[in-house]
Amino acid sequence: MKQSIIAILLGLSLATGCQKKENAKGVDTGNLDSAKETVSTVGDPKLLYTLPAKYNTPDGMALAPDGSVYLSVPNLADNSYPGVLVKFAADSVQLFTSLPAHPDTKHACPMDLAFGPDGHLYYADNQYENDKNYKSRLMRVRIKDGKAVGVEPVVTGFGLSNAVVWKGNTIYVTDSQWDMPDNDKGSAVFHFTLDELNKGIVTLKPKTLDPHVLATFTTTVNETGVDNGVDGLDYDSKGNLFTGTFGDGTLYKLTLKPDGKLASKEVVNVSQEISCVDGLIIDRKTDVIYLCNSRMNAIMRVLPDGKVATVVQNGDTDGKDGRIDQPAEVLLKGNRLFITDYDKPEKKFVNTKADDVHTMSYIDLTK
Repeated sequence: MKQSIIAILLGLSLATGCQKKENAKGVDTGNLDSAKETVSTVGDPKLLYTLPAKYNTPDGMALAPDGSVYLSVPNLADNSYPGVLVKFAADSVQLFTSLPAHPDTKHACPMDLAFGPDGHLYYADNQYENDKNYKSRLMRVRIKDGKAVGVEPVVTGFGLSNAVVWKGNTIYVTDSQWDMPDNDKGSAVFHFTLDELNKGIVTLKPKTLDPHVLATFTTTVNETGVDNGVDGLDYDSKGNLFTGTFGDGTLYKLTLKPDGKLASKEVVNVSQEISCVDGLIIDRKTDVIYLCNSRMNAIMRVLPDGKVATVVQNGDTDGKDGRIDQPAEVLLKGNRLFITDYDKPEKKFVNTKADDVHTMSYIDLTK
């Protein structure tokens, strides 16, 4: 990577707020117990970027129509820095746009993001760590000639909006904390049409089977104590959606009817246990799923027949040499798999603490 690019990256200015150094339960993550398991070293990840302290939890990534990569940085590990969106162009790294803070929480926190068929950029604004009373949103960055000309909410009332993916003219969003009156371990996948979003702000009805709910899920809480539900989301070449729960690692397949409604929800029969599913992406040329096992510090591959293999894994590290440091998201760009190193552990994770090194990694899938 050119030194000039790193210099530009280090010199960026920021413009909004974010969250406390806490996990989803409001617990300081500095001294939590590690997973204690002995993990194997698998694969040979390379260092993509070393980020400054003001980008301390790199998270979601999106591939723009022009081939550039957009990164969300919620800065959840250190809320003295605001959450931002960053653009990685061919010859520079740029702060893309200032993000509006939520009027009640006074924070902005971008998670996953995706470009819509209208050319605009949509991102999940996760407010769960600031206010658990359904303040999270789906936001739209209006883009003209490659530049942001405005940022606005299009959906309000999520518990913890997380993954975002467009399929045709429909956007799908995971909510990792969509609880119901009889289920406080709930989560859901939502869907919205572009036409609906263009008519005005959609206001969800918390703790109900809102009409926009495609499917609901229940997380089994294990020794980590984490009840976050469905997280990463993508679809295969046949149009089936796949998602997985962060708290217990269950992988799900959602089959759709021609009208877009849910036809079936099934647990994917995998060849070995997956303890945690964070971000995921599907190579639609092969329908292979690449997912982040954030708990075990691993990138795993799931074939269409359910066979699981570990692509990359290493023990507790600060990531400065390119080794992964609690992966949160993956992005396919050509033959490379980009990885964001979120580095904000929960209890019983291989990664034991949020350190002062903030990185992105990659692996070459042709090797």
